[in-house]
Amino acid sequence: MEHENALINEKSPYLLQHAHDLVDWLPWGEEAFERAKRDNKPIFLSIGYSTCHWCHVMARESFNDPVVAKLINETFVPVKVDREE
Repeated sequence: MEHENALINEKSPYLLQHAHDLVDWLPWGEEAFERAKRDNKPIFLSIGYSTCHWCHVMARESFNDPVVAKLINETFVPVKVDREE
């Protein structure tokens, strides 16, 4: 089964592009803030948009690298934002 994160329920095409990243992204909102407070973790914020070349490079080379994704997931509350929304 393919990995899925909370972005799978979003409407933004950009966020949906990252719904299967290994990073367990959350959308910007109360759930992310509450989790950061509850788990005493900083937020790791990634802002991008659908046609951003470097956003896709980061996703491919970093956010979908199992070692990097594990580090981000364990250390932070990862939040992905579509700058066009």
